Amino acid sequence: MRILLLLWLFFLPICSVLLGVEIGVASGQCLGDQQSLLLQLKNSLLPSAPNSKKLVQWNRDVDCCSWDGVICDDGQRVTGLNLSGESISGGVEKSSLFKLQHLNSLDLSYNHINSTFPAGIGNLTNLTYLNLSNAGFGGQIPQEISQLTSLVSLEISTLPFWQISSLKLESPNLSTLVQNLSNLEELYLDGVNISARGNDWCHGLSSSVPKLRVLSLTYCYLSGPIHQSLGKLQSLSVIRLDNNNLSSPVPGFISNFSNLTSLRLSSCGLYGTFPKEIFKVPTLQNIDVSFNQLLHGSLPEFSQNNALRRVVLGSTNFSGKLPPSIGNLRNLSILDLSNCQFDGTLPSSMGQLTQLVLVDLSNNKFFSPIPSFKMSKNLTEIVLSHNSLTGAITSSHWEGLTKLLVVDLRNNLLNGSIPPSLFALPSLKEVQLSFNRFDGPLPEFQNTSTSLLEILDLSGNSLTGPIPMSIFYLKKLSILSLSFNKLNGRKHLEKFQVFHNLTTLDLSYNNLSVVANGNDSTRSSFSKISTLKLASCRLGIFPYLKNQAKLDYLDLSDNQIPGELPNWVWELGNGSLQYLNLSRNNLTRLQEPYSSIYSGIGFGLGSGAVVALLMFWDEGKNWLENRIDKILLVILPMLGYAYKPRDEWDDEDDTEDAGSDSAEDDEEDESDDEELRGRYCVFCSKLDITRTRVIHDPRCTCHSSPPSSSSSFSSSTSSHSP
Repeated sequence: MRILLLLWLFFLPICSVLLGVEIGVASGQCLGDQQSLLLQLKNSLLPSAPNSKKLVQWNRDVDCCSWDGVICDDGQRVTGLNLSGESISGGVEKSSLFKLQHLNSLDLSYNHINSTFPAGIGNLTNLTYLNLSNAGFGGQIPQEISQLTSLVSLEISTLPFWQISSLKLESPNLSTLVQNLSNLEELYLDGVNISARGNDWCHGLSSSVPKLRVLSLTYCYLSGPIHQSLGKLQSLSVIRLDNNNLSSPVPGFISNFSNLTSLRLSSCGLYGTFPKEIFKVPTLQNIDVSFNQLLHGSLPEFSQNNALRRVVLGSTNFSGKLPPSIGNLRNLSILDLSNCQFDGTLPSSMGQLTQLVLVDLSNNKFFSPIPSFKMSKNLTEIVLSHNSLTGAITSSHWEGLTKLLVVDLRNNLLNGSIPPSLFALPSLKEVQLSFNRFDGPLPEFQNTSTSLLEILDLSGNSLTGPIPMSIFYLKKLSILSLSFNKLNGRKHLEKFQVFHNLTTLDLSYNNLSVVANGNDSTRSSFSKISTLKLASCRLGIFPYLKNQAKLDYLDLSDNQIPGELPNWVWELGNGSLQYLNLSRNNLTRLQEPYSSIYSGIGFGLGSGAVVALLMFWDEGKNWLENRIDKILLVILPMLGYAYKPRDEWDDEDDTEDAGSDSAEDDEEDESDDEELRGRYCVFCSKLDITRTRVIHDPRCTCHSSPPSSSSSFSSSTSSHSP
């Protein structure tokens, strides 16, 4: 009996251990040494990861194989670790990470580690997947990565919108880095400074990574040409070489990649003729060769089984007509042919593109009516501006487009009335129909209480009648431009203050009468307005705009504003007003005391401001000419500039200039003094190159009466230009 008891006491611990192991296997618990290494890793990283969502939850009382970001194999060994986006900013170099010998997957992307690559990365020889993109590593990519011979996917990218890249491949270079990675199928080195010539990087890849399917080397300072040796990589499915200075034609062998799904070569300095055969690769879904202004080409006829989903050719020299067979691209979601040389008609078959999400054909030479896109139920943006499109836009054009956000048909030859159904679309945020031939009254706006409309530009048409009252219920409007139409009626400026998000308001050059309040600080204001254009609006008083802290563009020209110019004008936009046009009014003088034309505004003072100032005709004309010196004497000292009145511009200046360094300087100064004599106007005044005195531009014509042009002044030209 005693013997049985002793045997039981001897075997009980052994059974307990065995039973514990068996239970551990059954429950999938990770091995003790693995959990210990992970906890050490947590302790080294957590202090630098204040926003951690994974590390912070690792708990020794819970099986580490169930921890977020941890993957174990059947033997309870840690084989995968995903710490992407954990806000880690340090602690990796000396951590236990590189003792996890069984790791085959490691993801540290989107952190802020801010260090060079740790040499210990070479210890993880079982890795098949390594993602260090945008992790915060900088400097030279280490040679140790070439020891990871099992790698199938390598990602060490830094994208410009994430952080400034300091990654580089010099020693080792690209060829050396990949020479042992014969199993590699995916390579992402976007933003890494590789600085290799075409034959070098093409040869290096083609001789070392024969299984490569994804090649992503954008922003890598690569140069061309794309060498024919790259054609050996017959498994290539994705080619991304955007924003490199390849300066070469597009090689025809790309059409031989039978598995090609995506080709991106935008902003690469490509030239020559794009091979049409590439469009016909049966597997191709995405093609982007935009922003290659010297690249020529045209679209082929498309077969019915074409797989294209995204065609982006914008800002190239592609030309010709859109083939009717474009309707065969039943999977097409994005079509961007903007800023090209296409012409002809828009095929009606475009109405068959049921998957279309965005179409941008702007800045081409198309001439035809707009086809109906009512079958494109997923359409969010339609941009056809700057063409010669004709005809009317009817309700059928927009029927059922409940996801439509943007309609941009500016600068065409469209006519007829604007259908009210356009503004009834529930998701619409932007409507730009300016500079067409639309006529008739402005339609009433429907569903105003739920409208998301933010931008409404109908300027440059022949719209008639009053501004409908329903427009004032579009509470989300930020830009409203109705200028250069034939709208009539009387509107109080304060009515537009219901638009609390309004940044731009332009009612210029209609038959409107705008009524403004001259001095009433109790009324509400345009809290966000930055551009206000009320030219030729029959204003009879200077609007009270004193509290407009963000206003930097104000045009009140060609009105009937009399009397004094209020001195608070110079405080508009907190003194940063960039453009002020008060010409063709009945203003007679500046209100005193002068406010501290002043430090924020000038008239050609070389500060970059664009100002058409104080051209007071009629009663104010003579006063301005007589008082110009007084104005300059007040303003220029405030700006830190010296100024001498015109009556002192005599031969003494020549004497003072006699001590200049060269005879050439003397002649220039004498010439300048001659220019200063005679008529003088603010449009023609500017500072000399030394920025110490005002001179008069002899090429500029000073008119003695208002110019006939009613156009607004701009930064480069005006009615007083040379």
